Amino acid sequence: MYLIFFGYGFQSLASAAGGSSHSYLGFLAPGIMSFQAVMAGTVGGSMLWSDRRWGMLAQLLVGPFTRTEYLFGIMFTSLLWGLGGAAVMLALAVVLLGPGTLTVVGGLAIFGAIALGSIFFGSTMLLLAAYLKSNTAYNSVQILLIFFVNFASTVFYGYTPGLPTPLKVLFLLNPLTYIADTARAGYQASLSAHNGLEMLVLVVETVVVLVLATRAYLRSDVSME
Repeated sequence: MYLIFFGYGFQSLASAAGGSSHSYLGFLAPGIMSFQAVMAGTVGGSMLWSDRRWGMLAQLLVGPFTRTEYLFGIMFTSLLWGLGGAAVMLALAVVLLGPGTLTVVGGLAIFGAIALGSIFFGSTMLLLAAYLKSNTAYNSVQILLIFFVNFASTVFYGYTPGLPTPLKVLFLLNPLTYIADTARAGYQASLSAHNGLEMLVLVVETVVVLVLATRAYLRSDVSME
């Protein structure tokens, strides 16, 4: 929906202003691919919250499963959702725009960045689910976080000198910016050392958040009842 309506809607504005055909669609497509990492993270967090709320986690742990195995299951599910959603978006982009300059290395960069982002946002949502016991509070914080990281990133528009300073800071602090930049560079065959540095920062952030989420999850109650 984002790719089609935002893509063609804003592309019409770009064309009216003299922009080249498909220029914004080509910019937006990898951004929407990268946003799948955020959506994948919400799946993992929601699984933990609902399993604790309805007592399913307690029932699972009665069987031959450990908390760590359950955690790995959630992270793997988030990873599959992120990569699957990105694959769908990539296929749609190829249908709308053609293969363009996409290469094998570029494709690996796209899916590598999204895989890392899925673990990061999966850990972030897991951390929220470990502490928030109210369904209203969890959903409210999750929705706010989704909108914040989505629009304060380079998913829909680039990082330019014309941005107000507070927005520049938000863009640079937002991990989704690094994911979108790397996915876009991979899609446009323009990978550089800067993208490698962004991924290195994202690796460090992911490790930190994953450790915090794991510790919070292991200390949390298995049921809210």
